[in-house]
This record gives sequence, C-alpha cells and structure tokens, in this order.
Amino acid sequence: MEKASYTVKVEEGRNPSAGHVYRSIYARDGLVATPPGIDSPWQFFRDTAKKMPDGKMLGRRQVHDSKAGPYAWMTYRQGYDSALRIGSAIRSRGVNPGDCCGIYGFNCPEWILTMEGCSSQGITYVPLYDTLGPNAVEFIINHAEISIAFAQQNKIPAIISCLANFANVPEEHKDRAQDQGVSCFSWKEFLELGNAECKLPQKSKSDICTIMYTSGTTGEPKGVIISNEALMAEVLSIDKFVELTDRVFSEEDTYFSFLPLAHIYDLTMEIYCIYRGSSIGFWQGDARLLMEDVQELKPTIFSAVPRVFDRIYTGISTKVSAGGTIRKALFQFAYDYKLRNLQRGLPHDKAAPFMDKLIFEKTKQAFGGRVRVMTSGAAPLPRYVEEFLRVTSCASLTQGYGLTESCGGCVTAVGNAWSMVGTVGIPMPSIEVRLESVPDMGYDALSSSSPRGEICLRGTTLFSGYHKRPDLTNEVIIDGWFRTGDIGEWQPDGSLKIIDRKKNIFKLSQGEYVAVESVESVFARCPHVTSIWVYGNSFESFLVAIVVPDQKALQEWAAANDVTGEFKSLCQNPKARKHVLEELNRTGQANQLRGFEMLKGVHLEPNPFDIERDLITPTYKLKRPQLLKYYQEHIDKLYSEAKTKKA
Repeated sequence: MEKASYTVKVEEGRNPSAGHVYRSIYARDGLVATPPGIDSPWQFFRDTAKKMPDGKMLGRRQVHDSKAGPYAWMTYRQGYDSALRIGSAIRSRGVNPGDCCGIYGFNCPEWILTMEGCSSQGITYVPLYDTLGPNAVEFIINHAEISIAFAQQNKIPAIISCLANFANVPEEHKDRAQDQGVSCFSWKEFLELGNAECKLPQKSKSDICTIMYTSGTTGEPKGVIISNEALMAEVLSIDKFVELTDRVFSEEDTYFSFLPLAHIYDLTMEIYCIYRGSSIGFWQGDARLLMEDVQELKPTIFSAVPRVFDRIYTGISTKVSAGGTIRKALFQFAYDYKLRNLQRGLPHDKAAPFMDKLIFEKTKQAFGGRVRVMTSGAAPLPRYVEEFLRVTSCASLTQGYGLTESCGGCVTAVGNAWSMVGTVGIPMPSIEVRLESVPDMGYDALSSSSPRGEICLRGTTLFSGYHKRPDLTNEVIIDGWFRTGDIGEWQPDGSLKIIDRKKNIFKLSQGEYVAVESVESVFARCPHVTSIWVYGNSFESFLVAIVVPDQKALQEWAAANDVTGEFKSLCQNPKARKHVLEELNRTGQANQLRGFEMLKGVHLEPNPFDIERDLITPTYKLKRPQLLKYYQEHIDKLYSEAKTKKA
C-alpha cells in the first residue's frame, strides 16, 4: 500500500496475521481523552446551559386542529431546570445512582430531558427501541433490572406488565397499572415530584452512563455497557474531527432529530449538539411527514441512513428527468462541471459556486435550504448516491462506520476529500485500527498492495463489555482489541472500505465458501431489485434468493412484453421470475461473480422486508435466521424446482 496521507502507522504488524496499527493524522500525538475534572456528560449540558441559558435547545411542532404548525422551542435554561426536576423525581421513587431507568418511545424533547435527568443523578438510562416489540422489551427490562421507565402513551399497553413507572399515562391505563402494583404518572405530574434545587451525587468517569441493547440479527439482544468516559471521549472526538476538517457545530446550527435516539448514531450526535449549544428540532414521529418537518425546521445538520438518502436521490432524479430536454441538459452540464472540479480536489463550496446558485439550489431546498453538513451511517451508502449528493446538495456529505460497541462513529470520511467517496473514511481521533487476516476468506492484512482483513479497534471510546455476558465480551475483546466481524480494506489515501462480513459466510456442498453479504451487494446493483436475501444450503451446491423487485421496472417490463396484472400478481408470474433471475445473473456476470455464486432460482416478494415481520433490524440489516424461518416454504420450493430442471 502506498504511503497514506490521512493516517499514520503507530505499530508494525505482527506475523502471521495482525496488520499494522493506524491512527488518523488528527491523532498523530495521541488519542482524544477526557480531561481531568470532567467526569460525566451531565457537565457538558450544565456548562452549555450556564453559557447560553436563553439559547434554543429542544423544539417540536405545535399541533392545532390536527394540523402541525411552526416549531416551538424550549431554552437551555428551561431544559436544565426540567432535567434537574426529573432526576430529583426519579430519586424520590427510590431509584439510586447506578440503578437503571428505561426510556421507550420515538424521539421527542422528553426523551432528551429524561436522559439528562438520569445523568444528573448518576442513574444509568437504558433506551428501548421504538421498533423492538414487546418480547424484546420485556427481556431488556428484566435483564437490565429496570425499576422505572418513561414511555410514550401508545407504548404503555404492550409493556405495562413489565414496567414499574410510566410517563404520559391516561386514566384508563392508570387503573390497569395500579391493579398490578404499578405507579403511573403523567409527565407533568412526575415533574412536580422533583426539585430543581436538589443535591447532585459525585460521579466518576468509569460509571455506567447507558446500557444500549443492540437489536442483533440472531438471538437475544446484547446490552452494550458504555461508560461516562467513553461517551465523553466520543463527543470530544467528533468535536476535534469537525474542527480540523470542516467547522464545529454552534448555537447557529439546528439538528433534525428523527433517527432513533435508542441507536448510538443519533444519541452521540445529539449529545454533541448539546455540548456545542446547537438547537435540536424533532420530527412528528410519522415517516410520511418527514420531509414536511424538514421544510419547516430548515436544519443545518442532517444525519440519516442510506435508505433515506436513496429516497431523496430518487425523488430529485425523477424531477430532473421530468423537467424537459433543455433543463435536463443544463443539469447534466452543471453536474459534470462541478464533478470534475471536485475530483481535482476543490472543496464543495468552491467547486462551482455559480452552478450551485443557478442549478443546484433546488436540490438544497429538498433539505430545507440551509443544510451545510450531512452524515450517513448504519449501513453502506451506495456510491452513486454519495456522488450525486456531494455534487448537488451544496453541503458537505460524509459517510462513516461505527458500532454500538465503539460508542458510535469510529471511522469517518473527510467531507472535502474526494478520494474517500465510496469509503467510510479514516479513524476518528479517539480510535486506532488494525486489520486481522482471515485466511479462510482469502484476506491478508499484511498484503503490500491491498491489505484486507477483519477490522479491529482499540481506543478511548470502546464499550466496557456486554451486560451480564462476560462470555460474549471475551469472544470479541482479545488483548485490548475489539473484533468487529466486519472485513475492511485499506485504501492508498489511508481511508478504509468495508468489503465483507466475516460471520456471514457459509460452505456449499461442493466445498466452496460464499461470503453472502459480498454477493448480495453485487446483486443489489441490479436496477430491477430493491432488496435481496441470498440463501445457500450447505447440503446443496447452488444459491437461491428472495427478491423484492423494483415495482416500476417490473411493470415497465410487463407492459413491453404483453404481460398483464397488478404488481402482486406479476411477482407470481413465472415469466417475471425468469426475467428478474436473468437480470440478476447478468449483473453478477458483469461484476465477476464466480459460477457457484450465481442464482439458480428466485422468489419475488411484493412487500419490502420489514421490522413488523421481524425480517430486518431497526437499522435495516437482514435477520437471516428469521428470514429463513419466514420463507422456508419458498426456499424449499426453489431448491426443488432447480433440481427438477437440472434432472
């Protein structure tokens, strides 16, 4: 590998399998750590509230006659006072420092205030995924020994048998809860139990700040223990990175909160906003109104997952295509012109300012018109989407990589470094990265040309272990290194590219290994599909797949080939199945998949894989055991059909 410009080697690799250890150039002299005297994220909030008490902190849209109006804001002084009262009220119910408090519901001001109230009293908060479902919620409540919880009204019926206290409780639920020995309070009632003049306990960096349960693709959720120190180091690491590569957040910035606060990605972003005194505006909790909320809030910071960016890309592309020949040609000319300048190394705001104002202003308006920073995480962002938005959004777009175990982002791209498009970037200033060879998959971490291997992390933001599961902790933390299970490849500029997943590998009956996520990523490039799950039975010699076809593409094919029927019936049509299978394998051949990686049969599923059927995680990762259980009948049929044809 060529000498990297964005990373520095701090340790030589050790034969036969451990690769070189790298840091970001922004941590050349040492990793980011929390300074003496700062022991809890609560101090970030306290200091901001003292520095800018009248600054806008938390906002939500006011609803009148079922119609959402402008955002109304709570100041940092008001938020600080409410958090102190909530913390005091929690203590009044017999909850002590180190005990666990649950938070269940979608993002809203009360979520943040409950979190800060817990932090003020040294109480560990345990977020519950809004989409986890009652079984997982009950498991977490029992596993974390939660004795008090804050829940939104519509969550209460599903969990009332598991929880001890609730917020926002209507009278009919209070009666039911009290019959089971549970005390219930509305948010207002609970606030009145607290005292803003309460005494706060001494805190320590090593205290458990939060236990975040990962949804997991198999088995029961795992409780990831995150200390005060790790969370603060992550916030300070974000601050240092944006200071050196862009511009730190400030009271002039507004963040749009819609990604789950129960996920580490959004949680760390919002705590960083509080650290810097930025405003946080919340969505209404309805995905259908998401872009309407964006237009009303006009955020400057927009964090999302690839699925959201892909939908925005599709919407903008459709409008451009429908704009007529002249407008389309002007757009393409401006796009190509700016793209060339970006590839030459110009920063996004200097690459084509005239074109930004003349052509790309409308794209910027899709995000409200003020956005300056966009971040993508939780899953890979398609290169074509990243390139398109870097060119047209008039904002800095960076893709990152992180896990709950790394306290969020541990690797991230530099917004104005074009060479990092298609990668997840470089180590954050709090993390060191090395690759570990995986011989069975052909990955060599010590290769001189393309070092590849399992991504291993070490640094100040790593988790403290899995709650009550030292066995699982010891499986992934060895000699101080956290083994992520993801396969990475170092790029010449020092950035990292995610290319595979170590665990999702199986052997076919002829002895060939299949790295299924790598295969799926190739088939996903086929324009005729929106989602795909590839399956291989170790007793069979070939692969089959469940495919969610692209509705528009399938209907256009049907019209051109005199095939009639609605989308659902088209998915059952043998000719349609044959067409999609051929297109997938054509894509596979074009991307050099090997023969045994090609598909021998597909089932077309008209409904997207969803959380409701437990087929994907809240971050849209496939839950393979659940998919197999759900589609077992179709899988068996595909194998039977393929073997019949072969015979």
